[in-house]
Amino acid sequence: MTLDLPMIWAGLIAFAVLAYVVLDGFDLGVGILFPLIRGEANRDEAMNAVAPVWDGNETWLVLGGGGLLAVFPLAYAIIMSALYVPIIVMLLALVFRGVAFEFRWRTKRGQFLWDWAFAFGSTIAAFAQGVTLGALVQGIAVEGRAYAGGWWDWLSAFSLLTGVALVIGYALLGATWLIWKTEDRVQRRAYDIAFWVAPATLLLIGAVSLGTPFLNSLYAQRWFAWPQVLLVGPVPLAVLGAGFLLLKGLTERREVAPFLASLALFALCFIGLGISFFPYMVPHAVTIREAAAPDNSLAFLLVGAAVLVPVILAYTAYAYWVFRGKVKAVGGYH
Repeated sequence: MTLDLPMIWAGLIAFAVLAYVVLDGFDLGVGILFPLIRGEANRDEAMNAVAPVWDGNETWLVLGGGGLLAVFPLAYAIIMSALYVPIIVMLLALVFRGVAFEFRWRTKRGQFLWDWAFAFGSTIAAFAQGVTLGALVQGIAVEGRAYAGGWWDWLSAFSLLTGVALVIGYALLGATWLIWKTEDRVQRRAYDIAFWVAPATLLLIGAVSLGTPFLNSLYAQRWFAWPQVLLVGPVPLAVLGAGFLLLKGLTERREVAPFLASLALFALCFIGLGISFFPYMVPHAVTIREAAAPDNSLAFLLVGAAVLVPVILAYTAYAYWVFRGKVKAVGGYH
């Protein structure tokens, strides 16, 4: 039996991107919420909730980006040419945020500056990721095997909407993570925040979902054509179910259920994107097979991935296991 290597690698890249979104999403969310958490001790506790795992979470971004370059070089070249500005902004914002983890513990006089750098870097990184996603969904102009659009094609009302939606969604992940990992004042504040970002996230998911079919007739056919609608219909229904469980968990002051429901929302939205995009790597321009490297290269790289991905999963699981339980303001990252 011959392996369909391009499809296997498309699945691996998709898994890496999803892992990055759900894992780095909650620690970006904590940064987004930082200005809303008052008091040095409370901010220390919030940062300690993500400090042991944030850098490991970003491993998946490296895997996804590096894998795209190695395995789908044509797609990488087109996407980077079209989305150079938001991607570079995202990377610079992540640098700001990463430096803030180290420096805010080393200075008292300038700590407030690093607190704002942490919040600013997290918010801008999340917004840039959302804009990048929106630009991909709305489509990239391609002629032959090269990007054919302009410098600012990525900037549109829809990409700005997805940017805001991802910031609010990450804030929800951050709030529900703090509910799980903290106690007392920080947990109560996280509940308060989650009660307004949860419905905002659901409304924005609805707005993006309603706007997407108007971007391209292929999206409308994929979601509304008969009998295709019978296959894809369970996804929006599952989103409604996850939203109900999220709001129910917050109302009942549960600790773990809201975070799991938030993760489910992100996973379902990602599945929806996959339904809209398949079989394209660059939506409606370059398919997965057209973008793929030669099969011998894919097979060689797959051997490395078969070793690397389980190792990453293992040390990620180990890190979360070691740092399980509630965190405190003292005895943490510093």
